[in-house]
Amino acid sequence: MAQVEKFAAIYARASQRKGGDESLESLLPTGLADEELTQFTDAQLLSEISKKVFQSGFVWRIVEAKWPEYEKAFFGFEPFKVLMLSPEQLQDRASDPKLIRHLKKTMSIYDNAHMVNDLAAEHGSFAKFIADWPSTDITGLWAELKRKGTRLGGNTGPYFLRSMGKDSFLLTNDVQGYLKSHGLVDYGFSSKAGLKQVQSVFNHWQQESGRSLADISRVLACSVGDNRI
Repeated sequence: MAQVEKFAAIYARASQRKGGDESLESLLPTGLADEELTQFTDAQLLSEISKKVFQSGFVWRIVEAKWPEYEKAFFGFEPFKVLMLSPEQLQDRASDPKLIRHLKKTMSIYDNAHMVNDLAAEHGSFAKFIADWPSTDITGLWAELKRKGTRLGGNTGPYFLRSMGKDSFLLTNDVQGYLKSHGLVDYGFSSKAGLKQVQSVFNHWQQESGRSLADISRVLACSVGDNRI
C-alpha cells in the first residue's frame, strides 16, 4: 500500500477549494458523543433505518414527504408492533398508494424490526449496541448491520449511522476515487480486505489530526473530484 498523505495537506487543499477554513468547517457534519447516542429509542432507529433503505436509489425528498404516512402505517415503528404484522398486511402496505410501492423494501422493515428487537434484547437497546461499537472498527459495524439486517449493504448502513450521529466515514465516489488514485486500497471496497485497508487509513488520519471520522471523510471529499458530499 502506498504512503498515506498527511491530513494537514488534504485539509489545506480542501480549504482552498471551499474558500477558506471557516467555509470548510461550516460544511462538516455534526455528530454525537457515544453517551448521547443512547437517547434514541428502538422505534426511532428502526424508522431511520427504514427511511434510509427507501432512500437508497430513490429521490430522498419524496421519501421524506411520505414518511409521516409510514409512521402511521407501521405503528410509529415500534419493533414489537411491526413484528405483529402478517405477510398479507405487509403486502397491503407495499401496494398502498400513500406509501412507496416496493415489496422488498417494505418487507425489509419487518426483517430489520427483528434485528433491532434481537440486538436490543442482547444489549439493553439497539442504540446502546451502536454506541458501544468502537469507531476504530466502524467497517465492522457496517458488516454487522449488513449481516444481521436486510438491504443495509453498500452505503445504506453507513448513511444510517451518519444520520443518527454515530461517527462514521462514507465511501462516496469522491472518497473512493481518492483512495484508489493514491494506491491506498488493493481490493474492492465491498470486500473485507478492502474495508480493512480503508479503516486503517482513516484511523491513521484520525490519530494524526484528532478529528472525527466524519470530519475526515467530508474534508477528503471536499479536497478532490466533484465534491459530492
